[in-house]
Amino acid sequence: MLRQIARLGHAVPSISPRAWAVAVYARANDDTVVAREAGFEGVACVDDAARALELYCELWNRTRLDWTLAWCEGLLDFVLAMQDEDGRWVNFILDWHGSPNRVGRTSVAGGSFWQARAMLALAKAALVFDDPRIGDALARGLPHLTQNPAPPDVRCLHVLTALALQARDERDDLRQVLSAWCDELVACSLGVVLMNDALEQGEPHLWAHYQEAALADASVYLNRPDLLDVACRSGDALFADLIRSGFDRPQTSPYDVATSFDVMMRLANANGDKKYGILADEAREWFGGRNPAGKPVYDREKGRVADGIDAGRLNDHSGAESNIVAAQTLMDDVAELSKSLDVKEVGGPGWT
Repeated sequence: MLRQIARLGHAVPSISPRAWAVAVYARANDDTVVAREAGFEGVACVDDAARALELYCELWNRTRLDWTLAWCEGLLDFVLAMQDEDGRWVNFILDWHGSPNRVGRTSVAGGSFWQARAMLALAKAALVFDDPRIGDALARGLPHLTQNPAPPDVRCLHVLTALALQARDERDDLRQVLSAWCDELVACSLGVVLMNDALEQGEPHLWAHYQEAALADASVYLNRPDLLDVACRSGDALFADLIRSGFDRPQTSPYDVATSFDVMMRLANANGDKKYGILADEAREWFGGRNPAGKPVYDREKGRVADGIDAGRLNDHSGAESNIVAAQTLMDDVAELSKSLDVKEVGGPGWT
């Protein structure tokens, strides 16, 4: 995972001497691929860089390895540079010169997912680094969260951001907003299952479905057990049988599994029921071969994670998202492994 992220890493010197981003996609031979799902999107994006920043902040916290700090600094420079003065983030760069994509629908300033992910990553980075640029960026970006509507699969990221901000600097006004956001999540449901959007039909998509995780954490902070009850009922209905089956369905991505794992872990921490911890462990085992393909999705020898399982077959492409979310899911193993890896294989800015 860390080795594949490093293979996808690339300097963006026009931003700063240490700025670093991660190529979005890679083929089976690890050749990088430009994102074109919505026309020409670009070579790297804030969506991935922000999640990578969260990953390396956690690694730095656990290991204090210098190369993990270099990753944090390089990714932080990139994420900060992609924010406009008005507080909105642009998502993609068109090339490694750092030219922002300001017209694509998956990149325009203030898009809901990349705005939310950038804010969440910076809120967590603020707990690790004393960098005044982070606070300034958060202050400019926060009104775009509090003053605009958002679907639940984005609003849940806002909830997690607010919790991280409150952990650093308690604010009564943000506490009130946080409680209202949680009520929004609860209100969007089909039966007991929390939905990603009011117009969504059938089983909700699992990627980015952190509503249960957000409500579980918020229930503890706000002392609202009603939120945890909703989260547990939805988690049981949506995730439990699917996890037990090894995600036996036509298509599953590492992001689907990583989200499932995260939800179960947070329910376990908030609820104390051992079944959620067991389900989290079973979800994590998907990466090791507990899946319809019967093959490891995480190739330990090559240090890369496949992009998923399609119709029972391994998709051997290996892009940024897959490796980042897998590393977050397997963090205990990753933190231990990182101490023995050759820095030439995993180093980012200043190390390659």
